[in-house]
Amino acid sequence: MASPLQGITTAINAYNNAARGNAPSKNEVAAGPSGGDFADLVKGAIEQAKTIGEKSEQLSIAGITDRADISQVVTAVAEAEVTLQTVVAIRDKVLDAYKDIIRMPI
Repeated sequence: MASPLQGITTAINAYNNAARGNAPSKNEVAAGPSGGDFADLVKGAIEQAKTIGEKSEQLSIAGITDRADISQVVTAVAEAEVTLQTVVAIRDKVLDAYKDIIRMPI
């Protein structure tokens, strides 16, 4: 079974080929959908982002009450900020892809 990253790579290649007007290769057709790999990948990424945000909040609260080092708080907040920016960027790309698919002629 392919890893979620390999599944995403295969899907991206298939979309690029379709956009260029190329027919899917025999490997792409034979592979077919592999179940919930993409859904599992997205769910795992969301859970990890949630965990990072919660850790940042806990360290921020601990920093306010002088129970955490300020460098730990700054690092946790920066990590949460980067995670949020990544999630927003991915969301924007998914929405753009959806819009492109909707605009495709039938």
